Amino acid sequence: MVPDLTRKLQRNFYTQPVLDVAKQLPGKIFVKRKGDSFYTGRIVEVEAYDGSYDEAAHTFNGKTKRNEVMFKEGGYLYVYFTYGVHYCCNVVTGKKNEGNAVLIRAIEPMSLLEDMSGNRFGTNNFSSKQLINLTNGPGKLCKALEIERKHNGYNLTGDDIFIVDDDYTDFGLVETTRIGINKSVELPWRFYIKDSKYVSKK
Repeated sequence: MVPDLTRKLQRNFYTQPVLDVAKQLPGKIFVKRKGDSFYTGRIVEVEAYDGSYDEAAHTFNGKTKRNEVMFKEGGYLYVYFTYGVHYCCNVVTGKKNEGNAVLIRAIEPMSLLEDMSGNRFGTNNFSSKQLINLTNGPGKLCKALEIERKHNGYNLTGDDIFIVDDDYTDFGLVETTRIGINKSVELPWRFYIKDSKYVSKK
């Protein structure tokens, strides 16, 4: 799949409030360049993090070397390493110094599936079950798309990692609590496409 670059989301999309961005990202297509081709996947699940009062946000206790990208204006990729194993990628939102971002939790893989499978499973041959399990989690999708620490701070309005809108809106959106955290657990800030089989957990 060659994404329509004229439909790339621009800065004014990302500088909206974090919850507005989080609710609009499902259905959009996440794109990462691989040579002359592109990894692509439809975003099916996200979580919002607001550093002003959300104790689960990396920015809740202020700026550090690790989280400084989250304090940029909206439209940058924040990548962090967790549990000593996985990378996770986030879309920075809002105005400069707000410290807000949206975690991309899961995507529906669309192109370069064999390459994604090779990255995740070590083989280009995959079953239907493995396809569903390919990118249904934040660490899984980063491994499949080869997103690493070096991509922290990438400009999402550039040409290497970006998000496009193909007007896909024919779905129900579930709003529920976030998972895998132990602070501010009551906030209903996880959003996912209701009938998608690629969601990490329903």
